[in-house]
Amino acid sequence: MQPIAAPLLQWFYANKRLLPFRQEPSAYHIWVSEIMLQQTRMTAAVPYYNRFIAALPDPAALAACPTDALRKLWQGLGYYNRVNNMQKAARIVCEQYGGELPADYAALRALPGIGDYTAGAIASIAFGLPVPAVDGNVLRVFARLYNDDADIMTPAAKRLFTQRVLDQMPKDTPGAYNEALMELGALVCIPGTPHCGDCPLRALCQGCAAGRADKLPVKPAPKEKRTVPVTVALISSEQGLLLQRRPAKGLLAGLWQPAAWESALTREQLQDALQKLGIPAVLGESLPPAKHVFTHRIWQLGGWQGTAPAVPLPDGYVWAAKSQLAEIYPVPNAFAAYVKPDADTPKL
Repeated sequence: MQPIAAPLLQWFYANKRLLPFRQEPSAYHIWVSEIMLQQTRMTAAVPYYNRFIAALPDPAALAACPTDALRKLWQGLGYYNRVNNMQKAARIVCEQYGGELPADYAALRALPGIGDYTAGAIASIAFGLPVPAVDGNVLRVFARLYNDDADIMTPAAKRLFTQRVLDQMPKDTPGAYNEALMELGALVCIPGTPHCGDCPLRALCQGCAAGRADKLPVKPAPKEKRTVPVTVALISSEQGLLLQRRPAKGLLAGLWQPAAWESALTREQLQDALQKLGIPAVLGESLPPAKHVFTHRIWQLGGWQGTAPAVPLPDGYVWAAKSQLAEIYPVPNAFAAYVKPDADTPKL
């Protein structure tokens, strides 16, 4: 394979998107942006990034942020373990590195929630260290460049592709090179049918020459997701909406949600379940069916709305007033069909 850096970087400097974390590419800004972008599209992530940085401008602010306030900032992005790990890492950064992310790949890699790719992105872009940052975009680009049928999800293929990325890396501009590869994968060498006519590496691409760029990369068939029924009780009192805190570990750990059970309850069974909590609810209209897709499971949601007197609640439950729904309690997107994520009232 001929060197790709020169045409790639020329294209990148002429076509790169003007993103907020590129305007001020500090290690902290790159870190926050890369964690957000792990499971979120760029267009959706940018407003969250701007809001997050305005509220928590450095690792010290992130480390000190109250848990519910932090989750409220993250609300709408999902995969809350990302921000939980960020806070753990920020506290280590403050305790061990004086509040600044370390300019060392191994030290970055050792922080909670930071894997090979994120450590490589921070180390190369913020600190100019010659280390690769290989994500799905980069794997796709290199599978096509080399017309390689290897299953990119296997450790052996990832090691091979990472070495190829490193072999092509210009030692004086590793950060720009890594960013350019990511940008090429995001804008031109996209999943499915790539825009080969716009690609600065078209003349060097073996997959394009073979007429099979759209067949690459090779991935295993996705595993079938497990479907789980969820019955929701959207109960209101004069003090607000009934919310329940999820367990500290597991799916949506520690977040607040409308009272819900991971089973298909009848109206009578739901009423009995609420009564056992000491909540004498009167159920009304049924909730419209909804679906939320997680990485390994699918929630099929339904249930009933209702009313109840503002009785004292057991531990782990609260009556959330309208203002508290908007400002304090982070309700995950899984319940967006019933509770607006960023508004002060339930949808129903």
